[in-house]
Amino acid sequence: MSTLGQKVIYQLYPKSFYDSNHDGIGDLRGIIDKIDYLKKLHVDLIWFNPFYKSPLNDNGYDISNYKEIDPRFGTMADFEELVDKLGEAGIGVMLDMVLNHCSTEHEWFQKALAGDPYYQKFFYLRDPKPDGSLPTNWQSKFGGPAWAKFGDTGKYYLHLYDPTQADLDWHNPDVRHHLQDVVRFWEKKGVKGLRFDVLNVIGKDEHFVDSTNIEEEKALYTDTPIVHQFIKELNQATFGRDPEIVTVAEMSSTSIENSIEYTRPNDHEVDMVFSFHHLKVDYDHGEKWSQVPFDFMKLKRLFFDWQNKMDQGGGWQALFWNNHDQPWALTRFGDPVNYRVESGTMLATAIHLMRGTPYIYMGEEIGMIDPAYHSMADYVDVEAHNAYERLIQEGHSEQEAFAIVHSKARDNSRTPMHWDDSEYAGFSTVNPWLIPTDQRQINVENELAHGSIFNYYQRLIELRRTEQLISEGHFSPLLEDDDQVLAYERYLADQAERLLVLNNFYGTTTTVTLPDHWQGRAVHKLIANYEEEVTLFGDQVTLRPYESLVVKG
Repeated sequence: MSTLGQKVIYQLYPKSFYDSNHDGIGDLRGIIDKIDYLKKLHVDLIWFNPFYKSPLNDNGYDISNYKEIDPRFGTMADFEELVDKLGEAGIGVMLDMVLNHCSTEHEWFQKALAGDPYYQKFFYLRDPKPDGSLPTNWQSKFGGPAWAKFGDTGKYYLHLYDPTQADLDWHNPDVRHHLQDVVRFWEKKGVKGLRFDVLNVIGKDEHFVDSTNIEEEKALYTDTPIVHQFIKELNQATFGRDPEIVTVAEMSSTSIENSIEYTRPNDHEVDMVFSFHHLKVDYDHGEKWSQVPFDFMKLKRLFFDWQNKMDQGGGWQALFWNNHDQPWALTRFGDPVNYRVESGTMLATAIHLMRGTPYIYMGEEIGMIDPAYHSMADYVDVEAHNAYERLIQEGHSEQEAFAIVHSKARDNSRTPMHWDDSEYAGFSTVNPWLIPTDQRQINVENELAHGSIFNYYQRLIELRRTEQLISEGHFSPLLEDDDQVLAYERYLADQAERLLVLNNFYGTTTTVTLPDHWQGRAVHKLIANYEEEVTLFGDQVTLRPYESLVVKG
C-alpha cells in the first residue's frame, strides 16, 4: 500500500488545457507543449478526461469509438508521443474508461438499430408496459425518463445519463469481452493508469421494476452484488496482470462497505474509489440544484466516517475536492474574495494529509475559482441548461434559477486553464469553447512569478513522498464537536510519532483546546499556510482565518 500512499495524481481536462492549433479547443499537442509546467508539480500520473471519438454531447463521455482519438484533439501519433514524453518526465498516463455506456453513434448501437440481433443484445432493450407507458419509471441522472425509443421497433433502450448515451448490458459476456479488449488496447499503448467512469452502476438487475422513491431507484442499479463479480473478471482479464497499473473507479452514491470491498487488495478489484458524499454538503435536502451554505459539521462527519472505516477495513480512497463535474471547491468551501490564498492552501492541506491518494484538478494548484458568468448563454453543458429550464418550470425567477445554476454547474471547472492575463487567458488565440474569467488576477505566469499556492502544492506532494506518517499512517479524528476546525491525527502502528493536522474552515480566528497528549508537547512544524514557527505546544492553539497547521511530535 505504501506506493499507492506516496502517489499524487493530476487530473487534466484536455478540451480546456491548451489549444495548440488555434481552433478554440484544447488538444493533445497542447498538452505536449506544456509538459515542462506539468513536470514542476512532480506528480506521478495524469488522469486525462476522454479524448476518444465522440459527438461530445456529454463532453466526451459519449464515446462513438473506443480505439480512436477524436480528430478535434489530434491523432494517435500525437497520443503516442504524449505517452513517451510524459514517460521521459517520469509521469504516467491514466485514461478514462467509460464502460457503462456508449454513444448512440457507436457502431454497436447503430448495428443494433439496423436490426442485428447480436448487437441488440449489447443494450437494455425492453418493451413498454401493457398500457403503453415506459418500461419503468426510472429517471435519468440528467433529468427526464431513463428510457428512449429504440428506432421504430416499438422497444425502448435504457440510458441512465443522456439519451445519446445508451447503457451497455454487462450481463452479456460478449459485451464484457469487447470492453476488456478496449482496456488491453490502451494498455499496449503504454498507459499506466485507468479511471473507470460510474463503474458501480454496471450491474443493473435484469428484471426491471418501478421504484417508489429515488433512493430505492438507485439501489436497483447501484452497488449490486454482481458488480463485484464483473470488476474481478475485468481485473483478471486486463490490468490485474500488470502490477504497475494504478486503477481508480468513480462510484456513484456508493457505500463505505462496498468501497472497502472494491479496494481491499486481496479482493482484486480496483486500487481506490472516488466517492462524492462530501461534495453534497451544500445540497438542500439532497437537491443539487439549490443554493445553501455548506454544512461544515456534516462535512466533518463524512470525512471522519470514511477515513476511519476505510482504514479499519483495509480499503483505499481517492482524495479530492475538485474535478470536471464539480464547481470549484475554493468558491464552495473557501473565500475567493478575501482569503483566496489562505483558503485555497487550507483546503489542500485538509485533503492531502488524509489517508488515501490525492488528486489535483488542473488549475487548483493556482487557486482558480468559479467563472464570473452573467447569463445561461455563457454555459455549454447540457446538464446546466436542463437544470435551468426545470428551475424555471418549478417557479423560480430567471435570476434565481441562474444563481443556482451558477453555483453548481459543471462548466465552472471546465473553463480554460489560465496561462496568462490575456483576453483568452493564454489558452488560445481565438474565442475558446468556454470563456475564461478572472485571468487578470489568477494565471500560471503570475502564480509562478509571485504566488504561493503552486509552491504550497509542491511541498504537499514532496511531504507525501518523504513522510511515512502521511503515506502509510492510520487516521484518527480529533475535535469532533468543534464547529469551525477540522482536525485529525496520522500515526503508524508503533505510535512512536504522530502527525497533527489543524484546519480552520472559516474567515474568523478561533482557539482550540488540544487533546491531553498534545499539551506541552515538543513539536516540529511540517507545513503551514501562515509563517510563524511552532516548537512547543501549550494547552491551546489559536488559528487565524483559514489557517492550516501541521506538526509532527
